[in-house]
Amino acid sequence: MTIDLQLATASSGVRRRTATHCPYCSLQCGISLVAGGRPATLEPLEHFPTNRGGLCAKGWTAAELLDHPDRLLTPLLRSVPGDRSSAFRPATWDEALDAIAAAVSTAQHRYGRDAVGIFGGGGLTNEKAYALGKFARVALRTSAIDYNGRFCMSSAATAANRAFGIDRGMPFPVQDIAEARVVLLVGSNPADTMPPVMQWFDQGRAAGAQHIVIDPRRTSTAAGAALHLQPRPGTDLALANGLLHLAVAEKLVDERYVAARTTGFAAARDAARPYWPDRVERITGVPVADLRRTVRMLAEAPSAMVLTARGAEQHSNGTDTAQAWINLALALGLPGRFASGYATVTGQGNGQGGREHGQKSDQLPGYRRLDDPAARAHVAAVWGIDPAELPMPGVSAFEMLDRLGTDGGVRALFVLASNVVVSAPDANRVARRLAALDFLVVSDLFLSETAQRADVVLPTAQWAEESGTMTNFEGRVIRRRQALPPPDGVLDDLQMLCRLAERLGRGEYFSDDPRTVFDELRRASAGGIADYAGITYERIDAEQGVFWPCPAESHPGTPRLFTERFATPDGRARFLPVRYRPPAEAVDAEYPVTLTTGRLLNQYQSGTQTRRLGGTMVPDPTVQLHPDLARRSGIGADDVVEVRTRRGASVFRAQLSDAIRADTVFVPFHWGGASNANALIEPRLDPSSRMPEFKACAARLRRIGAPDDVHLFARPLPQPEPTDRPAHRTRQPLPSRTLRPPSRHQEYSMHTRNRFLQGILPFTGAGIDKPQPLSGELTYVVPDGSVSQALYFRGGNTTDELVVVVLVRDGVPMRYFPIGARSDVHVPLRVVEDLEGGTAVELHLAAPAGLTGTVVIDLGLVEV
Repeated sequence: MTIDLQLATASSGVRRRTATHCPYCSLQCGISLVAGGRPATLEPLEHFPTNRGGLCAKGWTAAELLDHPDRLLTPLLRSVPGDRSSAFRPATWDEALDAIAAAVSTAQHRYGRDAVGIFGGGGLTNEKAYALGKFARVALRTSAIDYNGRFCMSSAATAANRAFGIDRGMPFPVQDIAEARVVLLVGSNPADTMPPVMQWFDQGRAAGAQHIVIDPRRTSTAAGAALHLQPRPGTDLALANGLLHLAVAEKLVDERYVAARTTGFAAARDAARPYWPDRVERITGVPVADLRRTVRMLAEAPSAMVLTARGAEQHSNGTDTAQAWINLALALGLPGRFASGYATVTGQGNGQGGREHGQKSDQLPGYRRLDDPAARAHVAAVWGIDPAELPMPGVSAFEMLDRLGTDGGVRALFVLASNVVVSAPDANRVARRLAALDFLVVSDLFLSETAQRADVVLPTAQWAEESGTMTNFEGRVIRRRQALPPPDGVLDDLQMLCRLAERLGRGEYFSDDPRTVFDELRRASAGGIADYAGITYERIDAEQGVFWPCPAESHPGTPRLFTERFATPDGRARFLPVRYRPPAEAVDAEYPVTLTTGRLLNQYQSGTQTRRLGGTMVPDPTVQLHPDLARRSGIGADDVVEVRTRRGASVFRAQLSDAIRADTVFVPFHWGGASNANALIEPRLDPSSRMPEFKACAARLRRIGAPDDVHLFARPLPQPEPTDRPAHRTRQPLPSRTLRPPSRHQEYSMHTRNRFLQGILPFTGAGIDKPQPLSGELTYVVPDGSVSQALYFRGGNTTDELVVVVLVRDGVPMRYFPIGARSDVHVPLRVVEDLEGGTAVELHLAAPAGLTGTVVIDLGLVEV
């Protein structure tokens, strides 16, 4: 409820207290902002249901940024147009918008409509995210739009849509966490990333709940857990499959639930068969005893939850990893039960709403698909245009960034509420691609690292100066209420988009009134997966937020999904078989440790806002490493350390801690410049979600200074030579293999790895002309970007009959290896074709029908 209590003050006349929300994470804590004259002050709302009076350090300091001296208050243009090395000069809005409109016209005239692109943000209100997607398709008529949420929620969203037919990060209210008897958190550290939510975890533990945390580090969250599993980064999928294997083997599967509410279990069960406990321990480093304890705790609890976050999802196999945890939750019968289920913990402030209404390259409002004719017709009717005018889907975020300034790529880019120079993977490459643009526009609060590279910089209103709605991680639609006007000369994003649309001749399609835009969003989303049709500003005020889907004003909203059916055509959840593959880049002698990244308590995202706050809010960027690794590397506490990968190098202060695995290092991603963590990151993409491999890559460490050598944090480090090869494409060599400096050790230059398909396996023949798979373990998928070749085959046969082992490539027989009765064979393979990335290799057996026996198999391959 909005509170309009006027407070008399001597210094600034009438001040007003407004109920609104913190601008940072997806918890969207309720706060009361006192404003009128400046400065504004805030305090948490005691009775808002998500935070109940809680607030973290970031929230407490949010009002300090409203009048920060670094804030942008006027548009900026280059003093020499077209020369980004020239200084910025203040400009009028008419000058800035005229320059943008001219650049749009020039780029589209020369290269086509898709030569102009938009990169949005997960912190925008629903109204602005909706308007931005509409602006791209109606004003610019371009397919080139995506947003930074592609780097956040895309893997979990893709998996949830496949399995449940709907993507709402948390399909139940946050208070259900306190009711769950067991909670499993995978790659999530809410104690540091959203501290007020921990009251629900604490309440559950006080009532006897047990929590399990899966994380390579002993985080603040893990420190309070009953059980902490520390897997190698990038092995969560194998871990989940191993738990499903144990659930099946120990008869812990809820067979009645599986039969009544799901499909596809048999295929998922079969895919999990090769993940027996000892093998999973070897892959993940998690002891077998802990695996057994975990699955029993989940299966035997009266209510249990599986919660995943970016640690599990920000991988090139992130969609399959999320699906593996969904498979486990479904096998145990959790989704749809009270205080139980699967959920993903959304990160950005409007990470949920921002991905529902059109910022993604393949999406229309309401989570409709852009390539669906019925969806196109519905939204086009709301917008008042012909469906044929709508572009088809474009490419994902990193793919768009990776093609900037190239033939067929974007030539003029508009970045709104995002700092891609810091937040995108392989950040050095992204910076080079931005430099190749004909024209770059950035709208932001401060002169971010990305804004510093722009032709035009636009100031914008801050969270307390605008109205609109946000959708938090529960799917609760809430109101951001304006508490004070923006400074003179600052437009909010809706006003800016309207004025620019007018210059492009499409102004009649846009409004700068948030309520008008939201009412249009309601109509556009009606009947879609994310249906907001029944949500009004008045209902939000009266009900402390409304949960979608809410198809009519008479509908109560949907706090809990899946209680009766899933959002699939038949109402059943989908199991999908998934198989583990290692991270896209493996450690080796040259880069011997695994690098992973994440957030800190006092910082947020790229740090554009929080790095400007003084005192303890801005510590030095650190690299966390185990004391044993530090000793081997000659690194002491607080030393200045270079962390280098095949893509770049960055500088951090050493933080020694036994809370992290000895083969892993952790760096925060909130800094740019010399400490840009994302300059190090592998950009290989998930084939479904297009998520980059943020959370695991190969790295090496080197001490470069003593604790007091602070000047090193401002000194650029030597970086690998650039390459023009697209970084994201599959079946091509990794950029790292051309970027990295030559090794002094010739034997490491090829980065080869041996692979073996081995086993002693019983069989029953189906016919000498009917080869059958022997075991799911005898399958190997060549990693994208690599090439493999078979080197030899050895085999033995215990029976009195001839059997034949068949080497199968992508389902087609490639070589036959006959093994005589009670005999063996050894075949060197020197003339076998290369097996490119993505190729699936299997071993099958052909034997006379009904023949039983055992074969010994050993196929050796080399991977380059």
